[in-house]
Amino acid sequence: MKTILIVISPNGESKVETQGFSGSECRQASRFLKSALGTKRTETLTSEFYGLQSQTQTENQQEN
Repeated sequence: MKTILIVISPNGESKVETQGFSGSECRQASRFLKSALGTKRTETLTSEFYGLQSQTQTENQQEN
């Protein structure tokens, strides 16, 4: 299941977390929220993001 979680702390800081997306799909899915919430201060990419990239790189290496 694909989920976008928005956490707003008492001091007004917000955090957008995507779950169930693979690769850069998470950035595309949450882009509208990030632009609505303001300037991004940090970005932490999960293993789901790197998992697809790693698999794609391995497939490309095997094809060459």
